[in-house]
Amino acid sequence: MQAGKRYPFIQTLNWTRKKLYLFILFDTSVVCIYYFCDFDWMIIPWEPISLVGIATAFYLGFKNNSSYERLWEARKIWGGIVNNSRTFGVTVRDFIKKEESEEELKVIHKRLIYRHIAWLRAMTLQLRELKEWEHKTGYDMEFRKMLGIQTGEINFDELKKYLSSEEFQYLMQKGNKASHILSLQSKDLKKLKEGGYIDTFEHIKLQDLIQEMYELQGKSERIKNFPFPRQYASANYYIVVIFIVLLPFSILRAFDDLPHEHMIWLAIPFAVVVSWVFWLMESMGEYSENPFEGLYNDVPITAISRSIERDILQMIEEEDLPEEIQPATKYKILY
Repeated sequence: MQAGKRYPFIQTLNWTRKKLYLFILFDTSVVCIYYFCDFDWMIIPWEPISLVGIATAFYLGFKNNSSYERLWEARKIWGGIVNNSRTFGVTVRDFIKKEESEEELKVIHKRLIYRHIAWLRAMTLQLRELKEWEHKTGYDMEFRKMLGIQTGEINFDELKKYLSSEEFQYLMQKGNKASHILSLQSKDLKKLKEGGYIDTFEHIKLQDLIQEMYELQGKSERIKNFPFPRQYASANYYIVVIFIVLLPFSILRAFDDLPHEHMIWLAIPFAVVVSWVFWLMESMGEYSENPFEGLYNDVPITAISRSIERDILQMIEEEDLPEEIQPATKYKILY
């Protein structure tokens, strides 16, 4: 997520530079062939191309709106995770009690809170695993490395800090690690009820929080595992490409009819600018439709997880807190 006021214009140009070079080369070639070879047959009337442009603009609006809805839904889900985690931390601290041993209670509180942090970390790692439809260009992969985001097979070793060795070995035998961490929480709560640390009402309330965590995880996985429908994404891409290809042919007449002989050369920058604007809108929608792929327009789930971790550790009076995650790179990307 861009944490500054706006993306720098230079970064935006750099992001689309390959296509920008292609537009310059293509539009210049069209104008040069028309001018030097005097090929009047290359001229296409502007009217039908304008209809294609209008249709393209409407389609881009639909795609970008749908992409934003996916992005915003993901952010709302993680807002729910923030609230649920804080509630869980407070409830664990205040519900789980026994007069005999204060030190034993601290151990139990720490075990449950640390396991919850492990759930957050495991879910973050799983959501960042790249899918076939997500972006994997050289520039994108290099950007992920700059942010310290795993790009290959997921390494769950960082969970060792929050789990016992037996629990970690148990999880390594499972597929969905995050889901089974919640299962461990549920088993632990059952034992605490049997041991008299919580009563039936308190056990039900804590189990309700576990259920909500399952629901929030499932909603996140739904967005991650079900892409923006490929038929819409593909059609939008093809329509934009068709419009960009036909554009320079349709503005030849408009600039050639201008009074000055060399005004035809203005067709090049105008065609390039219009092509770049349409491609930029297409790219914005495309890079917003996958909110967990670890790039610049993502929901910053790593930063959110770290913020939750700091909050709930302070609830149990932990002093060794991890540092807050700050926006990275000169472009201020929060990840």
